[in-house]
Amino acid sequence: MEELRGLLLCSELFRIFFFSGIERPSEIQKRGIVPFCQGLDVIQQAQSGTGKTATFCCGILQQLDYRKHECQALVLAPSRELAMQIEEVMNALGDYLQVKVHACVGGTSVLNDIRTVEAGVHVLVGTPGRVSDILSRPAIRSNSIRILVLDEADVMLSLGFKEQITAIRTFLPQRIQVGVFSATMPTEVINTLRKFMNNPVTILVKKDELTLEGIKQYYINVEKEDYKLDTLCDLYEILAISQSVIFLNTRKKVDWLAAEMRARDHTVSSTHGDMDQITRATKMREFKTGSSRVLITTDLLARGIDVQQVSLVINYDFPEHPETYLHRIGRGGRFGRKGTAINFITRDDLQKLRDIERFYNISIATFPANAADILRDKPF
Repeated sequence: MEELRGLLLCSELFRIFFFSGIERPSEIQKRGIVPFCQGLDVIQQAQSGTGKTATFCCGILQQLDYRKHECQALVLAPSRELAMQIEEVMNALGDYLQVKVHACVGGTSVLNDIRTVEAGVHVLVGTPGRVSDILSRPAIRSNSIRILVLDEADVMLSLGFKEQITAIRTFLPQRIQVGVFSATMPTEVINTLRKFMNNPVTILVKKDELTLEGIKQYYINVEKEDYKLDTLCDLYEILAISQSVIFLNTRKKVDWLAAEMRARDHTVSSTHGDMDQITRATKMREFKTGSSRVLITTDLLARGIDVQQVSLVINYDFPEHPETYLHRIGRGGRFGRKGTAINFITRDDLQKLRDIERFYNISIATFPANAADILRDKPF
């Protein structure tokens, strides 16, 4: 408890953590909160579900001047869902501080965003496109912004947001604190981001330490693509599952699988980037409230899902890249909780599976015969 008190310089933040039942900070919080609170530029990498969002939220909240009703911190995220999730965490941690946070994302009214920002916010969270639009208007005094955070920076760069991030940086003061956070941080990404930063403190987790310790990982050799659907339905018949996420590689396939599951009397929600914002928000709300226990989605949302009760992640399609595998299975073991990941493997996927095992220095076991028992210890 004293270790946590030493990190949270603000008594109100310590109070929030205490009443949330968090008595010990995670490793990234122990190493990452203090340098960020000291105003230093930071590059921080840690595995999914270990408290990165709370780390930079605490760093921001402890540096705000709450007497000034103007934007002092800007947080960029690659997806609407992740931006809104960050807004929720920031509001929860800053409740006693009466922080004002607003998420600016596509698919919502720009005019409403402008009115909210003009009325006064301390922290602006959003996707690069919408934030760039807002900053180009006179609604916000960008010279008051002292902190810039890039969450899941590697994804933003891979999705082509580099030009928008560069444009956003031109709106901000010359001297500004920059924090970069992600679960995976390839060398080329670090080299690109250093151009935005001033002698950053770098905290990187070694590749062989990235495995999610609380996640049981299995694979099922389905041999052929055509056998996956029956295998999936069989799983839901025999496993005691609270909530689960199913990942596929394409949006079209998400729609197809959702229709097939519903035709077999399974209640599922599905979401992907082609859906409008209202539909996506509705689907996520169904899943988070538990009215739907199964969410079918693509990699776009792999880093925007934080649901406490998720106990199972299924890779219906095996991911193309090792980093994607980490982010997907991280949905099932948030902040040290336990979970299970099951991978459907065809003959064409066997080499990818071995590549993942070598990349993370792990061994993914074959799915056991006592399948009904693997979720018997209710982790959530």
